[in-house]
Amino acid sequence: MNRSLIILLGTLALGAAIFTGSYFVARHASVICCTKPTDDLRWLRTEFHLDDAEMARIRELHEGYLPMCAEMCSKIAAKKAELASVVGNGTNLTAEAQTKLNELATLRAQCRAHMLQHFVTVSQAMPPEQGRRYLAEMQQLTLGTNELMEQSMSGDAGHEHHH
Repeated sequence: MNRSLIILLGTLALGAAIFTGSYFVARHASVICCTKPTDDLRWLRTEFHLDDAEMARIRELHEGYLPMCAEMCSKIAAKKAELASVVGNGTNLTAEAQTKLNELATLRAQCRAHMLQHFVTVSQAMPPEQGRRYLAEMQQLTLGTNELMEQSMSGDAGHEHHH
């Protein structure tokens, strides 16, 4: 029984030490994260090995694109709200709802076109090889968002559906 008590107390002490250590590490990380402004383009510099001049140009392009991006997001949000109000709790897709759905699809296509053009412009501000790789990755992210669903629904997902 004496040995069991020592093991139990040792386990509790170890658990308390781990908890306390985790708390202080998390607190320290939180302080560092909140006191340093985040650089949302830092990943780009690291991933594509860009120098200061390249990053300055890309940052300028990024800042110039943000207002257009915000405007497109606002238009899409407004159109989604319009669609939601028309669809409501209905059990049928009305002509008005179909129109709003088409308008939303058009806005999303315009947004993707703007994004792709921005990515092309950014890729041109990079060294050629990094620019090609960046553009390929951004195109995959931008155009590939519905690809998995389309593949699974069409049966082209690389496997057959068996019912």
